[in-house]
Amino acid sequence: MTIIAPSILSADFGRLADDVQAVEAAGADWIHVDVMDGHFVPNITIGPLVADAVRKATSLPVDVHLMIESPDMYLEDFVKAGADRITVHQETCPHLHRTLQRIRDLGAFPGVALNPSTPIATLQDVIPYLELVLVMTVNPGFGGQAFIPTSTKKIRAARELLEKEGRGEVPIQVDGGVGPETASRVVGAGADVLVAGSAVFGHPDGAGEGVRALRSSISTSH
Repeated sequence: MTIIAPSILSADFGRLADDVQAVEAAGADWIHVDVMDGHFVPNITIGPLVADAVRKATSLPVDVHLMIESPDMYLEDFVKAGADRITVHQETCPHLHRTLQRIRDLGAFPGVALNPSTPIATLQDVIPYLELVLVMTVNPGFGGQAFIPTSTKKIRAARELLEKEGRGEVPIQVDGGVGPETASRVVGAGADVLVAGSAVFGHPDGAGEGVRALRSSISTSH
């Protein structure tokens, strides 16, 4: 079954625990925590303290996405805060093997994210070391952006590369512009994990309905 990972980037931080618990009750699978530093991406969001608050509010896996420069400096802090998964950007890690091994040594699952203009082929040499590939389907930095249509081709390329390298079990996550209108398209291209922020937490009938609408859009297309 496709994993739904609501992004708290679009949650109401004044009632964060309530929002997290609402999506868990509605059938979300992971909670996605988008960390931005104002350097690698043009926005500043949250740090380990918020990840810790999410950890205390849910029993679901906490999926941390570090859109930051020098992520190695903060890996231990996020694992201590309760991160089960940590995804770093290929573009910010000059020693990517070392970074992925450090995440694993700390007890979390390592993943690598690629910006829309970064080729899938740049993952070739680290495929044995990773446990998730995140294909960014918008340029990171802000929620609510429109899905980049060529992303489906890139998702297919990621799936083909993983299969070719004998790592077909590694999930492909997509983040950016994911909602009921695009979910079936990315799942059809090979995505396993859908990150959705505004489509979930911005749903007019509440975050729980946002999760259910997303799940329904996938199930009715198959």
